[in-house]
Amino acid sequence: MSIDKETARRVAKLARIAVPEDRLEPLAGEFNAILGFIEQLQEVDVDGVEPMVSVTPQRLKRREDIVTDGNQAEAVLANAPDAREGFFAVPKVVE
Repeated sequence: MSIDKETARRVAKLARIAVPEDRLEPLAGEFNAILGFIEQLQEVDVDGVEPMVSVTPQRLKRREDIVTDGNQAEAVLANAPDAREGFFAVPKVVE
């Protein structure tokens, strides 16, 4: 696939990027270089290769899922402009 000057103009318009007329030809060349690299990547055989999250194997540190600051409903609701029956009260927005 090859990108010409008109296609570069259309892509710039769709992306809402102002590209001066004299920069459209170099932009088309950059698009063609990107597409060439993508075509190169499509030639790589990746059958049987597991997807990776990172190039280095690592595990994130984990912590116990423990509630440490619970049972403070009254203190939290004290900050609300309007609280009723243990809940935040908000104006009705849907009829």
